[in-house]
Amino acid sequence: MLGKITRRTAIALALTVAAAPVMAAETIKAVVIDGYPARALWVKEFTDFFIPEVDKRLAESGNYQMEWQESYGGAIVKPKGVLEGIQLGLGDIGIVTTIFHNSKLPSQAISAVTPFIAPDARAVAKAVDEIAKEFPTMQKEFEAQNQVYLATGVVLDTYQVFSKTPVNTLADLEGSKVAGAGMNLRYLEGIEGAAGVRGGLTDFYNMLQTGLVDHAMLWPEAAKTFKIAEVAPYMLRADLGAVNSKTVTVNKDYWDGLPEEVKGVLQEVAVLYRDHVAGIAMDRAEASRQAYVDGGGTIVEMDAEQRAAWAAAMPNVAQEWAAGLDAKGEPGTDMLNAYLAKLAEAGYAPVRDWAAATN
Repeated sequence: MLGKITRRTAIALALTVAAAPVMAAETIKAVVIDGYPARALWVKEFTDFFIPEVDKRLAESGNYQMEWQESYGGAIVKPKGVLEGIQLGLGDIGIVTTIFHNSKLPSQAISAVTPFIAPDARAVAKAVDEIAKEFPTMQKEFEAQNQVYLATGVVLDTYQVFSKTPVNTLADLEGSKVAGAGMNLRYLEGIEGAAGVRGGLTDFYNMLQTGLVDHAMLWPEAAKTFKIAEVAPYMLRADLGAVNSKTVTVNKDYWDGLPEEVKGVLQEVAVLYRDHVAGIAMDRAEASRQAYVDGGGTIVEMDAEQRAAWAAAMPNVAQEWAAGLDAKGEPGTDMLNAYLAKLAEAGYAPVRDWAAATN
């Protein structure tokens, strides 16, 4: 009798286990912030590529699922406030526009201090991200802001000069006011009487329209998105170069509480997002130039001699940058040389040798 009861009990238990629901995946909330609007390339692709890719990879194991809350366009922070917002925990994951924070994130300026080399978002994104992972400096700077570095983003094929009046040579920029952001304002230092005016991408239209500036340095995709042809119908194609200006970061306190599986997926997808966004930037470059023309804009090609003259007129900002990091005990010179070598391997030679102490 005891044996029969045991068997019945075993069968009942088996049926109960079979009928029990599969354990649900643990839900992890993530607040994503950026001060730029949802239509900005890198923000749109965070929504359309980064988030679905993370969800897909986590679904493979079924252990975790993300509950995303996206907040863009100034709802939580302005464009310049993402770094502080992530630091304070106003967001868990953010896309920091690094050009606004040269004093806090000096090593992020590595591509900005080496203009006139690579008008290729893919090559620059890969090279900068490799530098960030081969040298500890960049990650240490974000750690000081209570953040964990995930990957670099390059969202522009190359900076160009957009103007209210025709520009053909450097002489046409003399004595004028030029809008820019961060380190690219230093490109103007060798041009007589030219004055840089700091602003953000969302400000440039009004700055040009109101006459606060005569020109603005931005890239064709952004010019198309923000309808710059309406207020600056001339583009000087100077090919100043692609610049890393976005970094995906995570609040460190939030990061420390994440499961290892989720951390690994976020790191993997951040690199995929890096290459995805850079690829889109390059794919859209030609179409954006055509859209600028279709919108009433005129493109003028800057000849090689004028480009070389512009580069030669500038102070060697690359050497200044490297020396500044060296003085703090960071490997600035080694980082500069490694970065230039990576671009050379990718097939890009500088108009000016930024590694030379004097030239």
